[in-house]
Amino acid sequence: MSLKGKHIGFGMTGSHCTYDEVVPQIEQLVSLGARVTPFVSYTLQTTDSKFGEAAYWLNKIQEATPEPIVDTIVKAEPFGPKTPLDCMIIAPMTGNSTSKFANALTDSPVLMGAKATMRTGKPVVVAISTNDALGLNGVNIMKLMTSKNIYFVPLGQDHPFKKPNSLVADMTRIPDTVEHALKGEQIQPVLIERYKE
Repeated sequence: MSLKGKHIGFGMTGSHCTYDEVVPQIEQLVSLGARVTPFVSYTLQTTDSKFGEAAYWLNKIQEATPEPIVDTIVKAEPFGPKTPLDCMIIAPMTGNSTSKFANALTDSPVLMGAKATMRTGKPVVVAISTNDALGLNGVNIMKLMTSKNIYFVPLGQDHPFKKPNSLVADMTRIPDTVEHALKGEQIQPVLIERYKE
């Protein structure tokens, strides 16, 4: 399936250490012919970290796609019946956002974009990045895995010895996962080996 002409929402939450892996996937989707609208969480908009200042990442996101950044819940809400997306991606998807999404809490532009997309029966693709995936957040991940129209980018333990509860998606698999999701399929395998000694 081609992504040419597909309107894709791309939500980014606060897993700052993955942004270097994620932003190139926006560029990749654009190069495949998709129209990519970026959605950003309040955490991304306001947090300067050792991985870069908020303004730097907002600029990198805007360079990756010509579509304007959706940075408020009010701006995100119309991406339901009024301006439907073909697919909504959340990458990275933090444990905090995972917990909220699994329990129907909508307190950020990214989660509103996901909620709006689910209203139209279109797929939501999530790329998990959390230190708590095999801890308390495990129940929320499993809840999402069994939910209709939610698809997972393949994920695995990034460091099972230093961070045994941590799972991170392979961000390079985002385009492939989207292609499968648009056909109503979960890409396989979902669980992969990420850790390399």
